Amino acid sequence: MPQGLRNWLTPAAWIAAVAAALVFVFPLGFPNYDTIYALVWGRELAHGSSPDYGAALPPTPHPLADLLGLVATPLGDGAIGATMVIAYVSLGFVAYLVYRLGERWFDRPIGAVAALIVLTRAPYLSNGLRAYVDIPYISLVLGALLIETKRPRAGWPVLALLALAGLLRPEAWLFSIAYLSYLLLSSPEASATPDRGALLSPHGIALAALALSAPLTWALFDWITAGSPTYSFTGTRETVDTLARHTGPVDVVLYGPRALGEVLQWPGMVGALGGIALGFAFLRRRSTLGIVAIAMALGAFALLGCAGLAIIARYTMLAAALLAIFVALALLGWRLLERDHPWRRAWQAFAGLVALMFVLWLPNQWDLDSTVHRDLSNQGSIERDLSDLARSGAFEPPCGPISVPNHRAVPRLAFYLDVRPSRIVSSSEQRAPRRGYFLDPASPFVIHNFVLDPNDPARFATAVPPGFHRVARNDSWILYRRC
Repeated sequence: MPQGLRNWLTPAAWIAAVAAALVFVFPLGFPNYDTIYALVWGRELAHGSSPDYGAALPPTPHPLADLLGLVATPLGDGAIGATMVIAYVSLGFVAYLVYRLGERWFDRPIGAVAALIVLTRAPYLSNGLRAYVDIPYISLVLGALLIETKRPRAGWPVLALLALAGLLRPEAWLFSIAYLSYLLLSSPEASATPDRGALLSPHGIALAALALSAPLTWALFDWITAGSPTYSFTGTRETVDTLARHTGPVDVVLYGPRALGEVLQWPGMVGALGGIALGFAFLRRRSTLGIVAIAMALGAFALLGCAGLAIIARYTMLAAALLAIFVALALLGWRLLERDHPWRRAWQAFAGLVALMFVLWLPNQWDLDSTVHRDLSNQGSIERDLSDLARSGAFEPPCGPISVPNHRAVPRLAFYLDVRPSRIVSSSEQRAPRRGYFLDPASPFVIHNFVLDPNDPARFATAVPPGFHRVARNDSWILYRRC
């Protein structure tokens, strides 16, 4: 087999195996609130209209996710399936790239343990199997880091991946600018191409344009679709306020470490801190790039938190993926020291302590991962019942608004009914409707599991308005109508 083909087939087989294992172990996931909105908005773009941001509590639009929705529009309902394929593959990519970075920086066992840590942390499973954009974003950033690891000062390939990542998360803008500064301002002697250090050279201008392409494209996208180049930022801050999320400099200090701890848990936090210290002390050349990348990831998270965006565990997953490599280093890095090294036994003792913490934490980790499994199963069945109801023709003929219990139902109904999201109204936003459709949960099971956010206003106890009669029912939902 040609070496070039083998270089592609090996990671493809690795990623496919991880994705298949996830499908086997966990129930089939489903697109989350934000991602279904992206499919709806992409379809509206494909039809030549601006995305409908008029419904209450719309998520932040991500240009690359909306582009996926546009491209997937010809698939019809199959866009959901295509999105989930990307979700599973992206999670496999993250695990593979963590493995490859660990292998490149240290050795294969360390890379393998780091990938295993990532694949067993509940936030990666929960967010990945719900098709959050954060997982593809992380895979793009880790891919850029792997290219830089293999070929220092690689230049445009790194910036190209960061530009794509910057159309999913704004932290990548900061990484692009930092990397551009490194390319242009570091000594030309360090590069085989001397003009990389010249800011005004054609090569430097091209690199600067590539680094700035994501924020400029995002601003242009917001300007065209919403009439304001800062819509995503201001809209996100309004949502943060509505949902009473932690934000601001004080909360970064108070809740930032807790958010990271939600991903790594205490054994991982202790292992990561020790791994960074030991790696910097005894394997500095191998550890430097990883430590710098971690500092940048945490710095970007803190900066956006200070700017008013939410401080939640999901936004720390990039840093946690890199820290997982140093957790694995804490466990296995002593093997890289000489046998007579004076710190080898001390490192072994610390590795044993971290390993013991992981063993003692194992029942808790099992519970966390089991909760992901249970929530995917419970919420997935409710989501599928809602989709089945929408496709059954129960919402015909169209009349009046569609009143739903909370905001979570809005994008899924908009997708399957092919209507604008603003035609679907959460009952928490209005008084009892006089006409139209009224969707009600069929059981306490639905009330408990169909929650968008703990602070999302919802009506689950409101009586059916007078004059409405039942037109459809399944295990999760009852639909009433008055036309």
